[in-house]
Amino acid sequence: MVVADDSVLLREGLQLLLAEAGHEVVAAVGDGPGFVEAMLAHRPELGVVDVRMPPSHTDEGLRAAVDVRRRMPAARLMVLSQYVELSYAEELLGDGEGGVGYLLKDRVGDVAEFLAGLDTVADGGTVLDPLVVKQMLARRRDPVAALSPREREVLALMAEGRSNAAIAEALTVTSAAVEKHTQRIFAKLGLYPDDTESHRRVAAVLRFLRAG
Repeated sequence: MVVADDSVLLREGLQLLLAEAGHEVVAAVGDGPGFVEAMLAHRPELGVVDVRMPPSHTDEGLRAAVDVRRRMPAARLMVLSQYVELSYAEELLGDGEGGVGYLLKDRVGDVAEFLAGLDTVADGGTVLDPLVVKQMLARRRDPVAALSPREREVLALMAEGRSNAAIAEALTVTSAAVEKHTQRIFAKLGLYPDDTESHRRVAAVLRFLRAG
């Protein structure tokens, strides 16, 4: 993995956490250009990048992530931030490739869930903080008109990287019910079984976020 954060303490702490979980950090940098350079040089399984870094301390890290994705379309990226920055986030999340996460630092309350989210993104999935999903959808009048309210709930939880079992627990329904909802979602969005389940989940989430 490649790690980018301008805070030395956070950068070192994240490296220790990842190492203890069995991951190898091949580079750790403190600015956007350094992150792009390290990603292109090492081509890691995953890049973890903070949004606000030098020199602008605005959305430098997020712009760097978009730059990496343009040069390496298969790059897997987890964005960490204290804020929701929608401008470049929509470009990053909307390219249709999957393998992207966006989590808010202050809302990461469980280390095991965070590490599981990294694995999901590294495997090509999408993991989004619920607040990111909410703010992205707030910019759209009608996300996906064909979906029922319950189907939108299921798809929003999918965007958080939750499994069918976790969605069932969150909505207090059976896993079989969630499976029926997901199949209806796939059908309504034109995602048929000629692709793998994981790819259809990623595609469904991205279409949901891009729908206007």
